Amino acid sequence: MNTRNEFIEVIAPGPLTSVQDRGRHGWRHLGIARSGALDPDLAALANHLVGNRDDDAVLELSLHGPSLRLPRPSRIALLGASVDARFEGTVLPMARPIDLPAGTLKLGGVRNGVRAWLAIAGGFEVAPVLGSRSTDLRGGFGGHQGRALQAGDRLPLGSAPSLRIDSPRIARWWVDPDFDEDPHLPIRYLPIANPALADSAAALARQPWSVAAASNRQGLRLDGAPLPAVGGSGVSEPVAPGTIQLPADGRPIVLLADAQTVGGYARLGHVIAADLPRLAQAPPHARLRFEACDAPAAIAALRHRRERMVRLRLALASRLSHTR
Repeated sequence: MNTRNEFIEVIAPGPLTSVQDRGRHGWRHLGIARSGALDPDLAALANHLVGNRDDDAVLELSLHGPSLRLPRPSRIALLGASVDARFEGTVLPMARPIDLPAGTLKLGGVRNGVRAWLAIAGGFEVAPVLGSRSTDLRGGFGGHQGRALQAGDRLPLGSAPSLRIDSPRIARWWVDPDFDEDPHLPIRYLPIANPALADSAAALARQPWSVAAASNRQGLRLDGAPLPAVGGSGVSEPVAPGTIQLPADGRPIVLLADAQTVGGYARLGHVIAADLPRLAQAPPHARLRFEACDAPAAIAALRHRRERMVRLRLALASRLSHTR
């Protein structure tokens, strides 16, 4: 095992690269957001590809990745939207373990989505805050100095098995976490039983929406014909990742991982847990449709997603056991 105190250096950060894990749980009663990877399952799967624990810290890339200097031979994996990844001129594929010697890893534009996750064997050993290494960008804590990465940052690496290689070694197999998922299906949501908002909640599913450029990790803003809005009660209500808020302008907001814990906007409903990761990959101006569903359908969809991930992990464990 490599136990020396070594650091990845950030040469160029990309527009929004942050340290994330599966999130900060159990603190919402104190107003602290969950944060964490916008697709925790893919972040965990990337960790699994390199031999890490599910909750080890990864880098979340948005729109364009960083350039990083690796201080030692390392095993990496990239999952999520396609990334133009290169190491010293060698093009690197997605969704598989890749062994790299020390050198410069360049992660470029993100295609067919918005975000990807980079795992490295040993993980990023930033100090945990409230039980998580995730970056809370709104609160300014966790991750690396509570912010997105900047040029010149140095991220400590955890210990990992030593590699002796002088050129990239790329697995010939890969995983496909979306093998049975249709990205064109509507986003399903559970309407909130509020008679004053029943018309607006139903109208959400009757028209297409586009993703506003002002969207971020806190929430996905939607552009389209405004929905009928009603005045709020003046009392903030609990919200969470997935809550669909309706501001006074009638254009909904779907809250994501960095969502606040209470909000004063009216609540239309809640995007089901199985579909929420799809919103993490919706680029500006993407077209979305929504579809109301009930609790049994939401539970069945989540069970299906979890079963798919279990099957992937079992197949991956078998594959890795034969390649070590």
